[in-house]
Amino acid sequence: MQVLQAGPHKLLYLEVQPEMIANIARKAGFEAKMKDSPRSIQLDLSAPGRLLLFDAADPGNLGWFSRCQFYVDGRSGAVMQTPITLANKRDRSGRPHSNSVRLSIAKELPAGFRLPGKQPLTEQLFYSLLLEFLNALIERGVAVCGAGAVKPLAGRTENTGPRN
Repeated sequence: MQVLQAGPHKLLYLEVQPEMIANIARKAGFEAKMKDSPRSIQLDLSAPGRLLLFDAADPGNLGWFSRCQFYVDGRSGAVMQTPITLANKRDRSGRPHSNSVRLSIAKELPAGFRLPGKQPLTEQLFYSLLLEFLNALIERGVAVCGAGAVKPLAGRTENTGPRN
């Protein structure tokens, strides 16, 4: 990790290795396509089954919400208290795919950036955090808080057919 100075501003530069991120995605059960740039890494992830990205506001999802470790801001897609941003991948008609998402990992962070518990972020902690997040998307669930750009993929928001 490096500290970058741009005038009066200080940034932390996360020196993550794209190969390591691809290996973590495969280990979690995803198929990944990656694009590396100087300021971020973009991952297009596909899983064999449905991803557990659910609406935190729906009372029917309370069981998932109480077990949840990660929360996504529905408007911006930011995974709260992480350098990760999530977005839905959509089909030609605009509906979100139930088994794929796009992640963006910021390499430049504010100098005061901390993980929950005020723990400073290191590359090794980031790799662990990414693996936990990807496992949560497949096994335990990730909550979408608020309406906006990110649409839930599981839970009571699904249309299961015509109503009687």
